[in-house]
Amino acid sequence: MKIYGDIRSGNCYKIKLLCALLGIGHQWIHVDILAGGTSSSDFLNKNPNGKIPLLELDDGRCLSESNAILNYLAAGSDLLPEDPFELAKVQQWQFFEQYSHEPYIAVARFIARYLGLPEERRQEYESKQAGGHKALAVMEQQLTATPYLTGDKLTTADICLYGYTHVADEGGFDLSQYPAVTAWLEKIASHPNYTGMA
Repeated sequence: MKIYGDIRSGNCYKIKLLCALLGIGHQWIHVDILAGGTSSSDFLNKNPNGKIPLLELDDGRCLSESNAILNYLAAGSDLLPEDPFELAKVQQWQFFEQYSHEPYIAVARFIARYLGLPEERRQEYESKQAGGHKALAVMEQQLTATPYLTGDKLTTADICLYGYTHVADEGGFDLSQYPAVTAWLEKIASHPNYTGMA
């Protein structure tokens, strides 16, 4: 299988992390989004939405959207529950990540890390801070009660939110005020076969 992505992207990195944790062999193909790597006709034939990450199976079928890829690859493992309610709890956190976390933390990080915090984007960058801290506070509340986001076990809910949370400081978010989140990050990084972003 092939995975198209940029390892510096939290959405792409979480796929790389899952593959490492589960020992899933794959070919990683770097895509430079700033150089138009997702707008080529070849890439758009695989994903008309023109975004990474993208999973291409050996039979040519393709799957996009990072959390869909996570759950597909984790199916049948301990990282994805089979019980309908437990599975829904995982998906609940994955929707939270896409709608309440990533639009703030990932975008602020992109403006600072990828673009170098240009003056014309500074107001947008600063406008992301409140929403990012709100998302981190929600996570802090949950992780004060349970070791992982859905309970006692690591799931794809944790992996999807780890992607951008562990580099949230690059978007201006001080994680020292979230001790439960910080402990959770350390717990994930201590798992066997863990791999870092770079």
